[in-house]
Amino acid sequence: MRKQSRSLVAGVVALGLVVTACGGDDDEASTDQSVEEPSDESADEPADEPSDEPADEPSDEPADEPSDDAAMPGEGVSVVQARANWSSGYAAAAIYHLMMEELGYEVSDPAELELGPSAFYTALAQGEIDFWQESWYPSHRSFFANELPDGSTAGDHVTVVGEETMAGGLQGYLISKTFADEYGITHLDQLNDDPEILAAFDEFDANPGDGIAQIYGCEEAFTCDDVIQSQIAFSGWDNIEQNIAGYDAMFASAVGQVEAGEPVVIYTWTPSSYVTQLIPGANVYWLAVEDVIDDSNPLGVEGGEEHSQLPGTATIGPDQCPAAADHPDGLCEMGWVAADIQVTANNEFLAANPAAEALFDVVQLDVIEVSDLTLRVDAGEDPMDIAAQWIEDNRDTVDGWLETARAAG
Repeated sequence: MRKQSRSLVAGVVALGLVVTACGGDDDEASTDQSVEEPSDESADEPADEPSDEPADEPSDEPADEPSDDAAMPGEGVSVVQARANWSSGYAAAAIYHLMMEELGYEVSDPAELELGPSAFYTALAQGEIDFWQESWYPSHRSFFANELPDGSTAGDHVTVVGEETMAGGLQGYLISKTFADEYGITHLDQLNDDPEILAAFDEFDANPGDGIAQIYGCEEAFTCDDVIQSQIAFSGWDNIEQNIAGYDAMFASAVGQVEAGEPVVIYTWTPSSYVTQLIPGANVYWLAVEDVIDDSNPLGVEGGEEHSQLPGTATIGPDQCPAAADHPDGLCEMGWVAADIQVTANNEFLAANPAAEALFDVVQLDVIEVSDLTLRVDAGEDPMDIAAQWIEDNRDTVDGWLETARAAG
């Protein structure tokens, strides 16, 4: 059993939750029912005695008790769940939360423990968090190198479990369609190498006239900001800089520039609602890159070997990625591998909770469905309400996952 209360890494976040174990009430209820069963007397009573009609109760009650216990392998166990600080994972986090509760676990609200990846992996490794479902691999493996006070690393204490949404995290750079069409831009490298394109872009970027193209990148500590910095160094893009700021603010600026017909480049990802506003093939294109970063770690940073994005291609047609028209296999060489979105959990938690591990191992979420759920989250719906409806709509599938978990517990 996990500790009933925990404190998070100092300075990271205050959990503010005290989760207590429960589990005595159901046992008392079943004991009372068995005492009340009139098993012998009812056989001798006249048939017209109304008080003795429920003659089938003795055979039903004992059969239910073991299945009730098996249905709650997590009863009395408190679980600390975190979620990532980007909205595309909110609904999925809520789905896992509600399924864990159906197994009897007492699970903290992930909305109260929202972290960036670096802080998460350190807290997870130290046992202050039990799991989240929003790891993006391979990029997040760089955080396995986080060093702990005892000299071990985060990767020594955590395990990746299951195949939640494999190759579901499509990532890349979007460019204003009007600007790309005007200058024939298919690759991000052209922004760095072609003086005419660079000058036209520089007129509208964050620091006009400095001779550098500022592109909207990633929020600090999302991991993608580090990957972009490594990509810039790897490709020798001396005339390109990444703006690192709050992502939603950068995205809002990018939308405004696209709507105004101005040039802009921004990193984005799916599943998300972002591509419902900047729509590839409609008002933006996916850009390709000439060279996909490997594991050479051009900046020499800790964990930089994990910034490799090979093979860095996606099956996207030339209507959304013009460079695909010239690729021998018709692929878009986006420079990013489609990320696997998976659960990562604390090793001790998994060892103590085989039912939870079995659940994590079998859950699979469709990327299109996750995108649809994210649209509803971003429209203001409560992720828990969205998750509850999704579970009811997929009851048979969810029940199958839960049965697998119960069998393991």
